[in-house]
Amino acid sequence: MQPKVYEVNDTRKKAVVVTPQTLFTGQQLIWLPACTSTNTEAQALIVQNRASEGCTIITDFQTAGRGQRGNQWEATPAENLMLSVVWQPTFLAAAQQFLLSQAVALGVHDWASTLLGPDPRLKLKWPNDLYYGNQKFGGILIENTLSGSKIQYSIIGIGLNVNQQRFVSPTATSIGQLTGRAYAREALAARLLECLEQRYLQLRAGQVGQLRRAYLQVLYRYQEIHLFEIEGRQVSGQIVGVEDDGRLAVAIGNELRRFGLQEIRHV
Repeated sequence: MQPKVYEVNDTRKKAVVVTPQTLFTGQQLIWLPACTSTNTEAQALIVQNRASEGCTIITDFQTAGRGQRGNQWEATPAENLMLSVVWQPTFLAAAQQFLLSQAVALGVHDWASTLLGPDPRLKLKWPNDLYYGNQKFGGILIENTLSGSKIQYSIIGIGLNVNQQRFVSPTATSIGQLTGRAYAREALAARLLECLEQRYLQLRAGQVGQLRRAYLQVLYRYQEIHLFEIEGRQVSGQIVGVEDDGRLAVAIGNELRRFGLQEIRHV
């Protein structure tokens, strides 16, 4: 089956003005009233060679939005930010994919900090969920296309709860719930794209050490004793770091163990 594609001037577009002060991220921008998934739409543009670096797809509603671990993203139409950004980090080796994940997560955290201030309750839950206290209000799904040993394209899918007030999950929240305000999503989208590009340019400049340190500084439950679920059992452990390949390093008793995404859960 041929992938669904559309022209950059697709008639589905909304007349929305978003003017990020960026070099390239969001300079090609399409805002759709609805779509299955912004990552899917971005992939379609890449396949047809219609996506410049920084191409951004934003939608009011996703009918099949995806999250980490195969989860779906819960979002009320026209109240939140759901978008995908296309980058071409060909300077990164395939083994360095988690560096990109860190940079993106920090960009989203920077964006949230402009709204909530430098609040110590604002954290990044490994690998790249956005939390306030113990409540989630943002998630990231990055899909990379490899060419040999290098990353050719990355589709950065981001879902952020902005104005939504009611959630099925008791552990979900939104910027609007936290601040008691309603927000113009266009302005927040522009600010987000600026924050993302700043961190991406930092990565492209090779400032890897700074990114790693910044990530650990805001990592949820870092160096704290907490319960985790591992192989169906609850065990007490302490997050002590993140490996270069993205695995979570956890001290359990006298043993240091490393876990991939599907191998450990916070309790």
